[in-house]
Amino acid sequence: MGHTKEIIEKLGFPSSDHHELPTSTKTFSDGAQYRIEIPSVEGVKSFEAVLEMSAKLKVPIHRVSQGSGIMLLTDNELESMVHLGRQENRELSLFVGPRGNWDINPMSWSSGGKIIGQRIEGMDQLVYAIEDIKRGCNAGLRSILAADEGLLWLVNEFKKLGELPRDLVVKISVQMGQSNPVSIKLMEQIGADTFNVPTDLTLARLSAIRKVIDIPIDIYVEVPDDIGGFIRHYEIPEIIRVAAPVYIKFGLKNAPNIYPSGTHLEETSIALSKERVRRARIGYEMIQRYAPQLKTSELNTKRAGVPVESNTPFVL
Repeated sequence: MGHTKEIIEKLGFPSSDHHELPTSTKTFSDGAQYRIEIPSVEGVKSFEAVLEMSAKLKVPIHRVSQGSGIMLLTDNELESMVHLGRQENRELSLFVGPRGNWDINPMSWSSGGKIIGQRIEGMDQLVYAIEDIKRGCNAGLRSILAADEGLLWLVNEFKKLGELPRDLVVKISVQMGQSNPVSIKLMEQIGADTFNVPTDLTLARLSAIRKVIDIPIDIYVEVPDDIGGFIRHYEIPEIIRVAAPVYIKFGLKNAPNIYPSGTHLEETSIALSKERVRRARIGYEMIQRYAPQLKTSELNTKRAGVPVESNTPFVL
């Protein structure tokens, strides 16, 4: 075993999880160690509700993400969400569609096939996904959510060719599932800009991942039931310390999965969004109570992923 560990270390990776929990010296470009993300913000009214609660509860929200996808927004809804993100200087990250579990293959719904649920099946689906991204970028969107390695690689190549904006942030979904430093490093190398790790990683495992990657780590500190259901609020200060830069992400336990959402679920989506911000306030208070020295980004700071001016879209 010793020889195997020696070779792994020569390759630039830690040979064990970081049980000693060293403090991360990495930060966001503005020197911040953490930012706050509210996921599952399904539509304009839910986005407005997040901003309203953020101001009311005095909790900084830096990024909102959405799971139903670009393709299930009308042009007006897409443009309105982009405009709101730009106006409020919040990163807006929208999922790319379609995905495998919306396709005609039943395997993703079987007990043995759930791991492929968000993967993209076939070349036709990859073409559709790129078209979905183009539509978002033409509306000013500059942050997308992806859950497929092939799509990630393809988007990176399109960016290199000038076929997609070079400032487009590619956020990797928790559904991708990579959970060790080597596999996540591979995702960074093929274009991941920020990576949502699985929900159950220990501090030692997060620390080992941080050693080898430079991109931000996104981590649920409250986890929806269908991906674990954990509540890790008391761990937030240590997660930030060992894994910075991180987006601490507030899902919601004991809440329905409303993907894909729409007007038939709008009131539920708004209520869930408000409660996620309230949970974020609880987490933010944890940081102030136990580790007030930890730094977050000012909301008026220029950041990657913030929608661009509507009069300078990326048109293909």
